[in-house]
Amino acid sequence: MVYLERKIDKFLADWKSRPDRKPLIVKGARQIGKTESIKRFAESAYGSVVYINFLEKPIFGKIVSDGYSPDDIIRNITQIDGSLRFVPHETVIVFDEIQEYPDIATCFKFFCIDGRYDVIASGSLLGIHYRKIHSVSVGYQETFEMASFDFEEFLRVDSKGAEFVDMLKSHMVEGRALPEVTMDVAGRAFMDYATIGGMPAVVEHFSGTHNFSGITSMQREIVAAYRGDCGKYCEGLDAMKIRAVFDSVPGQLAKDYKKFQYSKVSKNARAREYEGCVEWLVEAGILNKCCNMSFPELPVRGNTRSDAFKLYMADTGLLLSMLDDEAALDFKLNRNFNTYKGAVAENAVAEALRKAGKDLVYFKRDDSTLEEDFFLRTVDSLVPVEVKARSGTSKSLKTLISSDRYPDIRFGVKLHAGNIGFSDGIWTFPLFCAFLLPDVLPQLPRQ
Repeated sequence: MVYLERKIDKFLADWKSRPDRKPLIVKGARQIGKTESIKRFAESAYGSVVYINFLEKPIFGKIVSDGYSPDDIIRNITQIDGSLRFVPHETVIVFDEIQEYPDIATCFKFFCIDGRYDVIASGSLLGIHYRKIHSVSVGYQETFEMASFDFEEFLRVDSKGAEFVDMLKSHMVEGRALPEVTMDVAGRAFMDYATIGGMPAVVEHFSGTHNFSGITSMQREIVAAYRGDCGKYCEGLDAMKIRAVFDSVPGQLAKDYKKFQYSKVSKNARAREYEGCVEWLVEAGILNKCCNMSFPELPVRGNTRSDAFKLYMADTGLLLSMLDDEAALDFKLNRNFNTYKGAVAENAVAEALRKAGKDLVYFKRDDSTLEEDFFLRTVDSLVPVEVKARSGTSKSLKTLISSDRYPDIRFGVKLHAGNIGFSDGIWTFPLFCAFLLPDVLPQLPRQ
């Protein structure tokens, strides 16, 4: 099978080039391609690869029985499998599926100090497991947070490389409308991407067939696996409640006001009973959380409310597979990003911003209809981002820009079905440009 290039490939190469590199943890949800990328890199960059999978061979959980020093661990590994070779300064040890044995992270400090062997750890670090792993290795490890394919990675799969992306970016920065053919090509690619999502198995299947046969079945198998994980790794939490939160997300996004409501999960649900379930799903990389701002001003962090938030699926293709068949068909056949009252478009933008490394925040005034979908920031400005599945008015966006009440807001962005433009303090960009916003905003000329 042909390997599809990922952004982690460059990160791993850069990590290997640093003389002061520490043990690396690759964090992310299940089935997003962590193991494939790590093994491919390890086999190309090292003379010897020691691969330990705690899920496939639980016996490796005994390798720290004599202590956490590299020599103790290597001795026990070779007792289990004598074929494995440890060559100082030429060997990488890959600890995979470490959610099955999070205590292994205790040894990272000692491998870091020892310096003879590189260590890469990965796994579906669900719920509390990552907190455990981080707490015992803080200061002696670094983390890379991996997600499923983002739109930029998908464009490469679709034979549209860096030059295509640079062209989109230059048009955005210069405020120049895109040619009609580019709007059509990029728009179709974004529709395909939103339909299939970024899960590697699904992307690989689509890249090989260029049709949608079997896509929904594959997506629903992944969703079922996620629901199964809720019972396997939910230490201290009620698995049924985690599943109930997860299953409620599509319906909650179908509302006009998409604030997450515990009462929609269960009639008598209370926040204290379910908030741990929400955090579990977010930390698992399955959902993205978008917090309401107390007031739209800088700084963003420290200005958000923990009691008001929206939840999005981390992968829009998986969300689409969870909708009823009629809604999904409407989206696919009619290219209707307004499906579920714009939920698919809003989820796709949330996914793009989160995969670009941005925290998700929104604003809704309790005493008025003033509401904005997302906010980003530059060095000195807070930038509201409105998502319009179709073209339409932007009353809230205009209010935020023009009112003296919000001095940190100098301009805004509307993502819509149309082309690039600027008018009355509002930059308009096609929906498919959402992934470029964090890079482009600081470069936009002041009007």
